[in-house]
Order: sequence, then C-alpha cells, then structure tokens
Amino acid sequence: MISLAFFKASFLLQISIIASFLLAAYAGNFYQDVAQTFGDQRFKILEGGQLLTLSLDQTSGSGFQSKNEYLFGRFDMQLKLVPGNSAGTVATFYLSSQGQGHDEIDFEFLGNSSGQPYTVHTNVYTQGKGGREQRFSLWFDPTTSFHTYSIVWNPQRIIFLVDNIPIRVFNNQESNGVPYPKNQAMRVYCSLWNADDWATQGGRVKTDWTLAPFTVSYRNFNANGCVKVPGSSACGSTNSLNNDQAWQTQGLDAKGRNRIRGVQQKFMIYNYCSDAARFPQGFPTECRSSRF
Repeated sequence: MISLAFFKASFLLQISIIASFLLAAYAGNFYQDVAQTFGDQRFKILEGGQLLTLSLDQTSGSGFQSKNEYLFGRFDMQLKLVPGNSAGTVATFYLSSQGQGHDEIDFEFLGNSSGQPYTVHTNVYTQGKGGREQRFSLWFDPTTSFHTYSIVWNPQRIIFLVDNIPIRVFNNQESNGVPYPKNQAMRVYCSLWNADDWATQGGRVKTDWTLAPFTVSYRNFNANGCVKVPGSSACGSTNSLNNDQAWQTQGLDAKGRNRIRGVQQKFMIYNYCSDAARFPQGFPTECRSSRF
C-alpha cells in the first residue's frame, strides 16, 4: 500500500513541476523587457532571451533595468547566485523610482565565505527614507539551482516571497502616519556589484579577487502590473501576461500567516523592529502596530 507520506510527496512534486512550467510559459524575454544599465560585456543575454547573466570583476560589476515603469504589480525573477566563496559580492533584485525622495523595495543577496549561508537582505524605502531592514538565511543552497524571488506591491501591502513562501510583509499604515510607496512608479532593477566594505560579516571578510569573475544568472522574469504611460502619471491597461490579477488585493490567508511565522522564527537573523539599541527612544510606528 502506498503510504500517505509518499502520496503527499508525489503530489507536491507534481504541483512544483506544474508551477515551474506555468512560470516558464508566461515569462518574458530579456531582449524585449530589459535594458543594460552598466557593465559593458559583463552583461550577457543568452538562450534566445531566456537567460541573462551578470558578472563582476575587480574593474566593474554589471546591471540592468526593466524598460517599463510600474505602479503596483507582482514581480517574479528566478536567480542562481554566485557559487563558492562569494564574500563581498551583492546580487540584487529590486524596484525603485528615481530622484530625491525615491521609493524602493529591495531584495539583496549578500555573499559569504565558502560553506556559509547567503544572507537575504530586504528593505523598504518611502520618500527617500529606508532603514527598515530584515535579514534572513535561506533554507536551501541558492547557488546550485534557480529559485524564485517575488515582490507583490499593491495599495494595501508589500509582500516578499521566496519560492512563493512569504517571508516578510510591509503593510500600508498611512492611517498611523507611516509613509507608504503608492504614488511613484518604479522600474525593476538587478545588479551584481562589490560591497566588501559592509556586505559580509560587516565588512570583515573581503572579496577574493583571485576567484573573479563572479557570475549570477537570471531567468523567467515576469512583471504583471500596471504599466506607467510615458509622459503621464497614469497607468495604461494592466500588463497581465496570464490574466491573473490576484496581486491587486493579495494578502496572507491563515496558511500564509503560519508560513511566514515559521520562516521568521527559524531563518530571520535581523529585524530592525527588534533592535532596541538602534531605537532607544522607541521603535518606529510600523513596528509597534504591525504583526509582521
């Protein structure tokens, strides 16, 4: 008789395969969707636009941005991070507006010495002010295969997800006087650069340039959101590659709340809302009134 555990494992495997297929089917093409921002030949689009690699050497890193600007949406990217000793390097996937008082929603992947886990650094900037860091260790090796990192940004909340598992929520608390990014359209940005003055163990471990060039790979970019009309503050019709508008009101159900609690209990390594030494006069308002 087939055991219940075997049945569950088989079912989850089938769901994973289906989800991977759907993401691949609706993913965009890098030739059409992004533009290089820096790095010269360190930026490469391969496999007919389905794969993009960024490299870092002692001279320069590299990066790209989405051609479209968005006002709210869901943004997915699969990354395979720098393997081995990646100390000092930072790979990114984030949203940002431009100019003074910009808004920004960050995924940053901080490299480490061989055998040590990557640190996932998240942050939210509103009106030019950040300082809302939460950091996590990953529960898998992000250098051996691709994993999906997602940002859901709607008028109610921002959700950070890893392989569709929520790890962080930043709720709209404007009613409590907390600024929320809602008026400035943002592009998607990705980059690989050297930050050995702070990235690994507070800058104590430096980049080993004998291992360069370092390379990170990106694929299956999916931007499903409200595309800003050039020359206007308005958005055009929703750019929905799969006609899925769930992101517009997406939140956390009971299962999602349980999963985020589990991740934060087991894998969170820094939370600005728990750093009493940093806020001797009291925690920021969003910390006092936010569940996550």
